[in-house]
Amino acid sequence: MSGHDGEGRAVRDFWERLGLPGLIDVHTHFMPERVLAKVWDYFDSAGPLTGMKWPITYRHEEEQRLALLREFGVRAFTSMIYPHKAGMAQWLNGWAVDFARRTPDCLHTATFFPEPGAEAYVRDAVDAGARIFKSHVQVGGYDPNDPLLVPVWGLLAEAGIPVVVHCGSGPAPGKHTGPEPIGRLLARHPRLRLVVAHMGMPEYVDFLELAERYGEVRLDTTMAFTDFSEGLTPFPRAELPRLADLGERILLGTDFPNIPYPYVHQLHAVERLGLGDDWLRAVCHGNAARLFGLQGHDS
Repeated sequence: MSGHDGEGRAVRDFWERLGLPGLIDVHTHFMPERVLAKVWDYFDSAGPLTGMKWPITYRHEEEQRLALLREFGVRAFTSMIYPHKAGMAQWLNGWAVDFARRTPDCLHTATFFPEPGAEAYVRDAVDAGARIFKSHVQVGGYDPNDPLLVPVWGLLAEAGIPVVVHCGSGPAPGKHTGPEPIGRLLARHPRLRLVVAHMGMPEYVDFLELAERYGEVRLDTTMAFTDFSEGLTPFPRAELPRLADLGERILLGTDFPNIPYPYVHQLHAVERLGLGDDWLRAVCHGNAARLFGLQGHDS
């Protein structure tokens, strides 16, 4: 792999030392090429939601990105797709069905937007085998409690399908980001399997509290604890005991390929929290294996 020689070995050394069969990454991005190109252009231009230099480490063709994840030993991953406006979600879901069919190690991912017809196309995605959904409150600029989404959340809560939701106010606050809208959503759907992306940064403590209150709320590690994020919004060290106690509900996520550092750095960032090998094994594999019922992955 050009430019990444030796990195595969470093990633495999990490999980082999823990005695794992590999990694499960719940927050990776695969999407239609023209959409991904626009995302990369946004990062290159230091768009208003980033406002900083953000080099893309894994700017490769789709097949090379897939080959890299497999070389790393990532046994299951996602195709986090999300619309930034109405009229996109159903088209993205159609692409994701095809991607999942030709990529058996990808957990079939789907998305939605508050618009007429959302309930119908979400039900279609569930019927087509979607295992996980993505909601991007920041980029989509919508209130998760929008009336058009009420039946969608109800359907997903009933089906027990996890939803990775970018709802924290990092890297820049949005109109509907932060813990308050999500708190209202969970009060209405307490069994909703929400996975709070990026550990909810920068509102780490508020989202940890929501996870303590609601037994199906999880958080993913995406970009959290890395040098990049610690320099901007450091995780409060006083909260490490809570992170340890919630160990069964923390899931490995990375944001591959759109990260400004090597993949292995996310793993080392989680490891250096010092919460122990059992905690690491659960976060990097066991928790997601249980959540998604991945046969042969139980650990």
